[in-house]
Amino acid sequence: MFDRGSVYLAKLYPSKGHEVGKKRPVLILQNDVLTKAGHTTVIVLPLTTQLIDNTYPLRFRLQERGSLQKVSDILCDQVRAIDINRLESKPLTSLEDFELQTIEEQVKAILAFN
Repeated sequence: MFDRGSVYLAKLYPSKGHEVGKKRPVLILQNDVLTKAGHTTVIVLPLTTQLIDNTYPLRFRLQERGSLQKVSDILCDQVRAIDINRLESKPLTSLEDFELQTIEEQVKAILAFN
């Protein structure tokens, strides 16, 4: 249903403090096994069109593609679990394997995983 490496629109409100809010694209980071098993939450990374350069490993730049109509940064430091009901049903785009692998490495660095 919600495939790992795909980007969907999600309703991230209400938010608190410095959490990313609004309705915005998110990258599905969670393993497909959980989703297919009926897990009702999904781990995501939000996207923003407020671009900032040289912020490795905090961001990953994603060019326009599919239904994603603006260049966006994936916020690798904003890992979040959301209910699947916050997601729209149609993906905007999907990432290539090498892009997802780079993002995984960035998240590992942020979380201090080896």
